[in-house]
Amino acid sequence: AHIFHPWEGGEGKVTGQYVLSQVQSGKQALLKNDPDEAIARFEAAQSYPENLGEGKLQGAQENDIFYWLGCAYAALDRNEEANEFWERAAMGLSEPSPAMYYNDQQPDKIFYQGLALRQLGKENEAISRFQKLSDYGDKHIDDEIKIDYFAVSLPDLLIWEVDLNKRNELFCKYLIGLGAFGLGKLTQARENFEQVLEGDRYHAGAFVHLELINMKI
Repeated sequence: AHIFHPWEGGEGKVTGQYVLSQVQSGKQALLKNDPDEAIARFEAAQSYPENLGEGKLQGAQENDIFYWLGCAYAALDRNEEANEFWERAAMGLSEPSPAMYYNDQQPDKIFYQGLALRQLGKENEAISRFQKLSDYGDKHIDDEIKIDYFAVSLPDLLIWEVDLNKRNELFCKYLIGLGAFGLGKLTQARENFEQVLEGDRYHAGAFVHLELINMKI
């Protein structure tokens, strides 16, 4: 019932939590063999309630939502619809980037591209997506990061309180974890996600994907 009023530096924070909550609830419904409830949750994640105070950006990447919708329809043996959603989930930029701004494509979208391609039987393309995540993380983990200009879409307002090099290191470990997960290197994936959480206990992506390793969906 709360009416949110996002300020500069807070864009995408509340809506991101809303989407995360809906997707997590949908995954729980899949675990309980309730694909209809899962579909309802995943569809809800695509529309933001007015009280969040922020609309969905044009061109918002929703690869994870489409992937899970495909899984839900597959659980109902509605394979044509499942494939349609997996085709949508497989679309988007395939090259990782620093994702400095809240409207940049997040790296886990590439991970879900890979999962969707795998479901479509395009294993080589899937492996390529996962490998790109790992390679980017390995290549850029020691980068020196600087922000020398202001932009309204920076994800954090108080940029001087953030160790940008440490944040980049965690970001790269997250990418390495995602890549390893997709490539079936689960021990390496766990280790990287755990290291990310040691450095940032509020890193939702690391938490969600560490949890996903242990889920059987």
